[in-house]
Amino acid sequence: MVAALVGDPARANMLTALLSGRALTATELAQEAGVTPQTASSHLAKLEGGGLIEPEKQGRHRYYRLADPDVADVLEKLAGLAARAGHMRVRTGPKEPELRRARICYDHLAGDLGVQMLDSMVRQKLVRHRKQEIILTEEGGHFLARHLRISPEMLTHPRRPVCKACLDWSARRHHLAGTLGAALMKRFTELKWAARDTTAGSRVVNFSRAGEKHFAALFGPAGD
Repeated sequence: MVAALVGDPARANMLTALLSGRALTATELAQEAGVTPQTASSHLAKLEGGGLIEPEKQGRHRYYRLADPDVADVLEKLAGLAARAGHMRVRTGPKEPELRRARICYDHLAGDLGVQMLDSMVRQKLVRHRKQEIILTEEGGHFLARHLRISPEMLTHPRRPVCKACLDWSARRHHLAGTLGAALMKRFTELKWAARDTTAGSRVVNFSRAGEKHFAALFGPAGD
């Protein structure tokens, strides 16, 4: 049932738009899917019934978001498979390079900079990465507290791991998910190093010049 829900092109476009982590209205999702509002309502009811999305009412408006991070993880992996198999539908245009460079994946940093950050953390021995497993080291905990004021208490969640490997569809390598990935992205935003594109459904993350320098100082590529 889940495969059938994701497999429909209109529903796949809706789910991909929700990978931005934002809650979107039925009208916005209809535009993303290229269908009428009536058809969108039918699709949204099926996605909600399948446990892939959940509604949120605010005033007169009804918003939709992905049900949980696991749904986002599955969608990102499917996108990676589609890209590798040559079946990825890419919207050409000025946003494509930015999307590949830095984007949000539900609530954590993805794209080239997300992969670079994980590589740097492994190189600095802040985390240990073996296949699908990523473990925050003691040295990594001290680094986060010292440079970004991220404490162990901020990473505790009853149903979500601290670190999780997420396969990046564009780089086709892992970036960092889990509560640590989310906490890092939140901190970059709070420090105004980065800001998410405000366009509905956009996943692009833009770093300021100062933000790029600070990010590179902490997570620069090998050789820098």
